[in-house]
Amino acid sequence: MSLVNPNIKKSKTIPSSFYYSIEQLNKTKESLFPKYWQFVCDQNKLNNHGDAFPYDFIENFIEEPLVLVNNHGTINAMSNVCTHRGNILVENPTNLKNGIICRYHGRKFDTCGKFKFMPKCEEVENFPSKTDNLTKIKINKWKQFYFTSISPEINFNELIQDMDKRIGWMPIEKFTFSKEHSKEYTVNGNWALYCDNYLEGFHIPFVHQGLTQNLNYAEYDTELFKYSNLQLGIGKGDEACFNIPDKSVDYGKKIAAYYFWLFPNLMFNFYPWGLSINIVIPIEAEKTKVKFLSYIWDESKLNTGAGAELDKVEQEDEEIVEQVQKGVKSRFYDRGHFSPSMEKGVHHFHLLLSKFIYDK
Repeated sequence: MSLVNPNIKKSKTIPSSFYYSIEQLNKTKESLFPKYWQFVCDQNKLNNHGDAFPYDFIENFIEEPLVLVNNHGTINAMSNVCTHRGNILVENPTNLKNGIICRYHGRKFDTCGKFKFMPKCEEVENFPSKTDNLTKIKINKWKQFYFTSISPEINFNELIQDMDKRIGWMPIEKFTFSKEHSKEYTVNGNWALYCDNYLEGFHIPFVHQGLTQNLNYAEYDTELFKYSNLQLGIGKGDEACFNIPDKSVDYGKKIAAYYFWLFPNLMFNFYPWGLSINIVIPIEAEKTKVKFLSYIWDESKLNTGAGAELDKVEQEDEEIVEQVQKGVKSRFYDRGHFSPSMEKGVHHFHLLLSKFIYDK
C-alpha cells in the first residue's frame, strides 16, 4: 500500500524526515535520480561535427563524468572516463574532429566512443575488446534541448509529451540563451521542499504580493499528467498574456504563464518573453542549488506580467522555504493534509516519490 494515499482528501504529505534525513537523500541519489531524465544543454553547444560538451550527470551531486559529442550530426552521450586508467578525457567544451585522445597515456577513441588506438599495447592479450570502448548512455532531444539518463526507468516521450502538446506551438527552437538573465541560487532547504513550494499556487497571495497583481488567483489551476504537471497562470489583463493560436486548447484564455514541472526536479516556465528553465540540484539534505536558465523569445516583454521580477519572486520563495525547513524538524510536526483544490501538484509529486522511493 502506498505511503501517500491516492485520495487527496484523505492523504497526508510524505514524512517530514524526508526533508532532512541524510539517509533519505542518499537513497534518492542511488534509486531515483539516475533513473530519470536530466537537462544537459541546448543544441548551440553541439552545432558542428566534433563539438564536445563535458558535464557531470547532476553537478556536485551525482558526479558521473559524461560527454556529448557531435558525430556528423548524430549526438552521442557517453562516459567521459578513459577505459585505460580512468582519466577524465574531455575537460572543457571543445572540438574533437580528430577524435578523443587521452592526455594521460595517449589512448584514442573516435567521436562515437569506439576505441581506436593505444601505444605500447602490442603484447596485450584479448585486446581490444568491447570494454575498451566508452559506454554510451541514453540521450533525447526536445526542440533545441538535450536530456540524458544513466538508466532510464521511463520513456522520455512519457515525460515530455504533455508539455509538447500544450506549448509546442511556440517557436522554442528559436529562443536564444541569455547569460545576463540566467542565475544560480543556493537555498538552505531540501530539494523536495523547494519543489513542493513550486508545485502550488496556494501561497501566492500570502508570499508574492507583486505577482498577485498580475495573476487572477481565483482562476489559477493545476493539471496533472503521468510524470509532469502544469500550473496555469491566468492574467488580469491582455497586455502581459500570450497571443494563443486558435489550434491550442487554451485559445481564448488570458494566460500569463505556463508553469510545467517534470519529475523529479525540472521546471519549464513559459512567459510571453520566453522560457526560464529551473534545475533543482540537491547539495546536502538541507541545502539546494537552483539554476535559472533564461531563453529569450521577445525581449520587449521581459519586464512585464508574471514573468517580471523573477529574482524578487525567487527570494520570497527562498525565504519561506528556509522557514519551513526549520519547521519540519520540529518534534511536534510530521505530516500535514493537502488542500484538495490548491495542492494537487504537491500531492502528485508525493505520490511519485512514494511510488519510486518508499514503496520499493
